[in-house]
Amino acid sequence: MSADSSFTATFSQALRGGACYVLGLHPDPAEVPTGRWSAAADDEDRAILDLCCGPTLDIGCGPGRMAAALAERGQVVLGIDVVPEAVDQTNRRGASALRRDVFGVLPAEGRWHTALLADGNIGIGGDPLALLGRVGELLAGEGRIVVEVAEPGVASRAVWAVLDCEGRRSRPFRWAVVGVDDIADLAARVGLVLDPLHRVGARWCAVLHKGESR
Repeated sequence: MSADSSFTATFSQALRGGACYVLGLHPDPAEVPTGRWSAAADDEDRAILDLCCGPTLDIGCGPGRMAAALAERGQVVLGIDVVPEAVDQTNRRGASALRRDVFGVLPAEGRWHTALLADGNIGIGGDPLALLGRVGELLAGEGRIVVEVAEPGVASRAVWAVLDCEGRRSRPFRWAVVGVDDIADLAARVGLVLDPLHRVGARWCAVLHKGESR
């Protein structure tokens, strides 16, 4: 086992093709589905993207399948990710991406029509309230957040997790899981309203927006 390395270095290795597992998020190690994330968007992905309106910020874009699919539709889209390899792969797919932290300064703050948190990225930072509050600041007045959440019955939780990629182990990082049962309450606590939930195959998405329910 190599010495602990950063999350970004470990995840970059995974995106270059190494088998990668996350420890601490579930009772047993869970494989990180980098192969699926590196493939083209599938029917379920496209159904989720149908919920994205206007210029879209793809937060934690990974290798860019969602951003690339939106770009192919002719939508304005920008991916952001803290992992250099993720940003490089997204750009190579023909979508625009920048190496940015969602809690840092971002382009077009307050003007995005949609912010996308796919693939469990509501977990970024381990504090969903802080993340949703920050993302709300990035939206235009009629903007929305499209959030992929865990299925009903999954308890929301925050943990210290570790990535293990072929002998390279990351230092612990904070991550969270948010399920269908808790997303409305979390949204309300930061001034957001939940529209009806969307079931997409085995996946669940919530659309959050500012103001009264539509």
